[in-house]
Amino acid sequence: MEKQTTIKSAASFSGKGLHTGVVVNLTINPAPIGHGYKFQRVDLEDKPVFNADARNVSFTQRGTVLSAGGDKANVTVSTIEHLMSALRGRRVDNCLITLDGPEVPILDGSALPFVEAIDKVGIEEQDAEREYMVITEKTVYEEPEKNIRIIALPEADGFAAQVNIAFNGSRCLGNQFALIESLDEYETVYDCRTFVFLHEVAFLLQQGLIKGGDLENAIVFVEKELTAEEKAQVAALMGKTPTIHPSGVLNDRDLKYNNEAARHKLLDLIGDLALVGKPIKGRIIATRSGHGSNAEFARMLIKKYGF
Repeated sequence: MEKQTTIKSAASFSGKGLHTGVVVNLTINPAPIGHGYKFQRVDLEDKPVFNADARNVSFTQRGTVLSAGGDKANVTVSTIEHLMSALRGRRVDNCLITLDGPEVPILDGSALPFVEAIDKVGIEEQDAEREYMVITEKTVYEEPEKNIRIIALPEADGFAAQVNIAFNGSRCLGNQFALIESLDEYETVYDCRTFVFLHEVAFLLQQGLIKGGDLENAIVFVEKELTAEEKAQVAALMGKTPTIHPSGVLNDRDLKYNNEAARHKLLDLIGDLALVGKPIKGRIIATRSGHGSNAEFARMLIKKYGF
């Protein structure tokens, strides 16, 4: 019988949010049996606590945002996916996440800092059986106009997941896939960083996003040779003259894996599906998925499997 788990002691982080640019202090705290994942905004007057639940997802552009809902719908925590991925990847069932701002720190753009902290404090078994969401039949979510498809299949041995990505016409990112056959293979994805295309940066800034983005917490792919004017614009933004790695990565940075982008999408998928509230026993196959489709699929699973 598998037991529920929590962390042995608190683990704390401080860093800026990817989208808000606000420096936030965050702590993962041990929690009792059956607690699940909850967030608490300790910077607000009544220190509201709310569930990390797909039904509380309120925004999904370039990250997953949770809202407390009801009369506290304006109380949010954004960019939760890397932290949630680390918790699920390390099989932590119960914790309270406290933070003094609106966004989880982006740190290095992957789940690695969270994993390292969880490993450092250790995981503690609790005196209760772990409950699973067990996939019993093929379940499909589709957005045909975007060629998005996510499938859940029964998997007797536990959790497995595959992500397929395709950016049509991209010279940097063709068709890629990433696969884990169990969470024992989570180490093959947890250090993979978030990414963006250079041509998207100006638009995202105009939308009030990526205020905290830089080359230390994201991979920037460059799709074409830059003109002298474009190089000057990028230099002004970065504070130095840009160089392009042969892989198309801005400022001559090496990728950790040839398919680092697909592996990061798999990292995100694991984090977003943690919002179903229980670990999944099933095989997930996702094609061209993102945070929006992941959240919709998670809500579909909650509705179908009844909790």
